[in-house]
Amino acid sequence: MLRRLLFLLCLLTLLPLPAAARLAGPQEAWHNPGQIRDLAQVRSSGVLRVLVNQSRNSSGEVKGEPIGIEYRRLRAFEQYLNRTADDGSQLTLKLIPMAKDQLLAALQRGEGDLVAPGEVVPRHGRGDISPSAPVMANVPLVLVSRKGARRYQRLEQLSGKSLALPTGSAAGEVIQQINERLAQRKLSPIAIEWVDPTLAVEDVLEMVHAGILPFSVVELPIAQRWAKVLPNLQLEQGVVFSRDGDMSWFVRRDATNLRASIDQFLKTYRAPSDADAAFQRVYLPLYKVHDPLAKTARKRLESVRPVLQRFADQHEFDWLNLAAVAFKESTLNPTARGTGSATGLMQITPATARKVGVGNVHQLENNVQASAKYLASIRRQYFNSPHFNERERMAFTLAAYNMGPERVQRLRAEARRRGLNPNQWFFQVERIAAEQLGMGVVSYVNSVNKYFFAFHRERNALEQNQRVASAKR
Repeated sequence: MLRRLLFLLCLLTLLPLPAAARLAGPQEAWHNPGQIRDLAQVRSSGVLRVLVNQSRNSSGEVKGEPIGIEYRRLRAFEQYLNRTADDGSQLTLKLIPMAKDQLLAALQRGEGDLVAPGEVVPRHGRGDISPSAPVMANVPLVLVSRKGARRYQRLEQLSGKSLALPTGSAAGEVIQQINERLAQRKLSPIAIEWVDPTLAVEDVLEMVHAGILPFSVVELPIAQRWAKVLPNLQLEQGVVFSRDGDMSWFVRRDATNLRASIDQFLKTYRAPSDADAAFQRVYLPLYKVHDPLAKTARKRLESVRPVLQRFADQHEFDWLNLAAVAFKESTLNPTARGTGSATGLMQITPATARKVGVGNVHQLENNVQASAKYLASIRRQYFNSPHFNERERMAFTLAAYNMGPERVQRLRAEARRRGLNPNQWFFQVERIAAEQLGMGVVSYVNSVNKYFFAFHRERNALEQNQRVASAKR
């Protein structure tokens, strides 16, 4: 009986951990997920666990410069708590990034002491959660489009249109309510396109700015902030979906002293006048995505599609991933010349091609073959574990393609050390990359990811010619 019990215990240790457990990393003295803590317990532990929205807009930091809108405010709150400690004890913040739609549930489970989302968060049915005094009250949710697009004055004009929203957007519930009113008037509903979870609000705005997505609905302060670095954004401030939501922090309802400290702090806190200086300095010079399905790009894609599909099939890639890399590297131009010896559609160097046994990368087929073989070798050697989902596996492969696999592995090790998920590039390992290296590789992977989803939205149309040709044969 004892041996059977020991055998079962061994089997249990081999089972994969749930996602939440993997994200938390190794248990530390301050981390007790089931425990609900008020201010006294927080001070005693020396750590305030803050669940932050993982988007770069909310909680990002780049090479020591804060660019997330909550980052400065949280650091000021840390200083406030240390200043007001009766016994002079000091505490530090532990930022725990996760998807916006998971934040309040994690707070309920006791995985953090405080939620600082940086966006409007619906909290229906969560009676044990208490919002702070508003960081910003009555925040308008407004329509955002691209300059040059049709202007709108009334919500009814959006009947039958589709709006792209990031996961967890407060606009989702609001649009459902608007659709009920449209139905009463026998008008078509407004459709919601929920974008992939690897895309946060800033990614959606960049895709609207490029013309990849036609519309989104965003909190006005967030739209105004990103319009400073995305000048083609068009804010339709007359088309307001809601003014009812507040931007607040959240604590457990029974953490009354922590809530009181937060409210007292927010009464007197004023953001510095240069709060967005670092944000603009980081993002203004960054590469901005373009529409990979504009007229010229679409023609180029059709001409190189057979080659991309052939080598994607050989190396078990979705051909649209190779197309996304090609657009990022050369805007789908097979004759492009890059810096150094990088050349062709995939901007591969002769030296890299030789490593995978391919010569003469000036020929289109060899260029694509060398790139696909190199990407496949990186994936096979470094990111073949079943712990990666396919989007994350591709993201890590792209990061290694851009900066070298050894550097990516060091970033993963640092992410693990900090309690982040080393098997998730988006919003986890990329945070370490941004902090240590800047936005170069982060921007590269994000751009290719956006191009993939731009192509994926049009997959049927892009593959239609192939189906027609196959039918004729």
